[in-house]
Amino acid sequence: MTAETAARAARTPVRALTVLYDAECSLCTFLRDWLVRQPQWVPLELVPAGSAEARRRFPGLDHAGTFEEITVVGDAGQVYRGADAWVVTLWALRKYRPLAHRLSTPSGARLARGAVLAAAAWRGTKSRGGQARGGQARGGQAPRRGDGWVYDRRAGWTYHPPGCADGRCAAPS
Repeated sequence: MTAETAARAARTPVRALTVLYDAECSLCTFLRDWLVRQPQWVPLELVPAGSAEARRRFPGLDHAGTFEEITVVGDAGQVYRGADAWVVTLWALRKYRPLAHRLSTPSGARLARGAVLAAAAWRGTKSRGGQARGGQARGGQAPRRGDGWVYDRRAGWTYHPPGCADGRCAAPS
């Protein structure tokens, strides 16, 4: 998406959302089933992540990334990932729009992020044979995200700001 397209999408009202979910994940399919039963202000369409349909509809999307964190696409090309995706999905639901507004505040965003990280940790424990998507074994390594969050099954999620890979950061000068 170009900067101009992104700016236009940010100004465009959301009239429909497509939620990409992992069809092989029991938590994801449970949430899919729950979402379709909820009264909606904004229509939600649920499409399996990485499917032929998802690739056809969103050719420019990082489809491998849609397995790593929830991804929601708006009808004007808006792309929401992780906690933002959960918040916009709740915003689309009649009973949960007030909660979505609370989760969009700075303190609410921390709570939403924690919920997404907890779900990711749960999914990591349920992956088939310790295999990551694409058949790559995790080999005992803690899953790392590009934003500094690292999951260790004994310690849980910890945050290491970029540039602090070893957990020790140089003092600011």
